[in-house]
Amino acid sequence: MSNQPLSRRSWLQSCSAMSGALSLHPLLSNAARAADLRPIAPAGPHFPAKAKHLIFVFLTGGVSHVDSFDEKPALLRDQGKLVDGPNLRGTTKSPLQPSPFKFAKHGESGLVLSELFPHLASVADDLCVIRSMHTDIVEHFQASLAMHTGSATVPLPSIGSWLSYGLGSDNRNLPPHIVFCEHLPYGGSQLWDSNFLPPEHQGSRLIPGNEPIPNLKPIVENVKLRMLEAQLLDEVNASFDAARPGDLVARARTESFKIARGMMEIAPRVLDFSDETAATLAAYGVKSGDRKSFAWQCLAARRLTEHGVRVVEIIDTGASDDWDAHGDMQQHRPKALRVDQALAALIHDLKQRGLFEETLIAVCTEFGRTPFDPGRGRNHWHRAFTCLLSGAGVRGGLAHGTTDDYGIEVVENGVHVHDYHATILHLLGIDHERLTYRFAGRDFRPTDVAGNVVNAILA
Repeated sequence: MSNQPLSRRSWLQSCSAMSGALSLHPLLSNAARAADLRPIAPAGPHFPAKAKHLIFVFLTGGVSHVDSFDEKPALLRDQGKLVDGPNLRGTTKSPLQPSPFKFAKHGESGLVLSELFPHLASVADDLCVIRSMHTDIVEHFQASLAMHTGSATVPLPSIGSWLSYGLGSDNRNLPPHIVFCEHLPYGGSQLWDSNFLPPEHQGSRLIPGNEPIPNLKPIVENVKLRMLEAQLLDEVNASFDAARPGDLVARARTESFKIARGMMEIAPRVLDFSDETAATLAAYGVKSGDRKSFAWQCLAARRLTEHGVRVVEIIDTGASDDWDAHGDMQQHRPKALRVDQALAALIHDLKQRGLFEETLIAVCTEFGRTPFDPGRGRNHWHRAFTCLLSGAGVRGGLAHGTTDDYGIEVVENGVHVHDYHATILHLLGIDHERLTYRFAGRDFRPTDVAGNVVNAILA
């Protein structure tokens, strides 16, 4: 007998020969059958849901509400009037500054949008514009954290992770929570982290480009050999996990291996747009060879949603190239150009495919911008800003909430970030007060100890 050590391939082939065939190995066969039925820890909804899926679009940097969705003619009428308000130049009085962009009514509802969003104007009757948003802090990092986790101070699980924990996935071969993020935003990966929830519920980041999912192609080409190797690995991992029943990280690592194998089969097809019509690609604005643009990400989000992914987030874009327009509000023009067509196309596409009634789209930012500034730009502003909802269970063509004549303060139907989250969870069948996870001796919930569903916007 040779004393040469067996390679992994030789050892696996020997195992295969000894067992005769994969089907004759009862442990492996049972494991294979179990894999077909494997859920990802679904707790199930609390009541029948309007939406099955969430597409969460985060426009990082602070979109100016008074230049986009909350028209304020009084800013032009009283241009230059000094009002109380901080600015980066250290003064406590700042002049009112009108928007450089024109506004107009659109759709049968007469919803008012600025010229920055001509394509979204075509779906005005499908938009719920919440003009009375407010949050607790006026700094990018913490406000971004709050928009994702509800907490501006101590990092908590993201809303996507809560939905993964509460509802699981409709496709065992894809993660329940996927995040497209070309550049790390303020707050980094904490924005999609599971924190104290089981680690398998954290978001899976895909980086738009030629290889959104690295190392996706299997190393072992022989399918039977690859199946045998995978099932043997499952047995080893099962033994390891059984010896460590409280090790959530080990369980998550095992779960990630299973999902990774499924992704090798499914993800290349989902992220391959060759079966999309030229008309669909043109509607989104996806050009030949494009695997990176916001338009490509929106189309990928639709395809992932079709394949059962619970939450898809698109973060546009990151701290190095965001909506933070301190110097000149004209900076909003190229930012809007990048997202406007694709967002409108996403809504049209979902409607044509019968997915609009089961998909909720949230378009949000961390805060707004000051209606006053001595220059041509605007500073951060957290006491009033605008976010959107569209799709399953939401009243379209609606402007909810009111700010004062200048857009400085909310004066009617205020919606805190906790309320925004509570409403999103409600539309997906989750009672934000009943979904809890015990950690460090306390029962945590997605909206901490606050939050009310905004019933006025529900269809």
